[in-house]
Amino acid sequence: MAIHFLQSKAARTLSLAQVFRMSENEAETAFRKIRWSETNGEAVCPECGGVDPYEYRRPTGLLRFRCKACGKNFSITSGTLFASHKAPLRAYLAAIVVFMNEVKGKNALALSRDLGMSHKACWVMLHKLREAMAEEFRGRKVGGEGKVAEVDGAYFGGHVRPANYKENRRDRRLVMNQSGKRQSVIIVRERNGHSLPAVFRSESAALSWIKSRVLPGTIVNADEAQGWNDLQSKYEMKRINHQEAYSDGEACTNQAESYFSRLRRGELGHFHHVSGPYLLRYAVEASFREDARRVDNGAQVRRVTELALKRGPSIDFAGYYQRHVKAA
Repeated sequence: MAIHFLQSKAARTLSLAQVFRMSENEAETAFRKIRWSETNGEAVCPECGGVDPYEYRRPTGLLRFRCKACGKNFSITSGTLFASHKAPLRAYLAAIVVFMNEVKGKNALALSRDLGMSHKACWVMLHKLREAMAEEFRGRKVGGEGKVAEVDGAYFGGHVRPANYKENRRDRRLVMNQSGKRQSVIIVRERNGHSLPAVFRSESAALSWIKSRVLPGTIVNADEAQGWNDLQSKYEMKRINHQEAYSDGEACTNQAESYFSRLRRGELGHFHHVSGPYLLRYAVEASFREDARRVDNGAQVRRVTELALKRGPSIDFAGYYQRHVKAA
């Protein structure tokens, strides 16, 4: 009997044990080869592009470079999401491995116990990794002539706890009894292709975004929710009524539902709270994991690290501990 890819040896190409057996110099080499892949790990000045800097180390052991062309000092992580890092690079590499090895997500509290770091440091680090993942979706469009994409939405956040006594309870389905904080995660998932997540107040509010990201000629599958009706003016639509069936042979949204299963289980089993201003970050993480479910963990770690090192400092978390200091 064939085993699932995640259970196979091919899915395991990098282990946490391998990272912990690395020296700090080996971790630095790994990061250098990912950041400066064009020069096989030879440092390139992020300021002027100079390719002939010289190396030196601070008394703390931190590897630094000084560009001979412009005289600027920089490190392996200068100008990246990991700028101004405090922990050793080996700890960052271990954090990425632990983060990617989890199928439905890794919460900061568990990571802080795994690595012996503060919860705050791990929380910031994980959000930076989600920010790196978001680069994969920038400008992405899905579908095309004859291709099939599934569209669906699910609400997260804004939970209203029911009153203790039955006589004080209210119907939470009514708008007047809701918190107003619920948001809808929208997923567009191309079959045998990529996915696109977004967050809106409602499914109908996402229509213009869907039309801008789903290419003409795509066959769109959706459920019977009225919010999707307007898509019929641009796409061939196939609808499925979930009160009658999950799939009728013509239409289904099972792959979109699979995405929400991952996101919801991550919310309930790992994070417990994914709403508010960070909901999109968790939606992006679940989408990245869903797209990479048939990719070995070593390749996933390399890709996320590459995205983090190619991106500039975080908008929200650069200098998180010293907000007045520019990341360097």
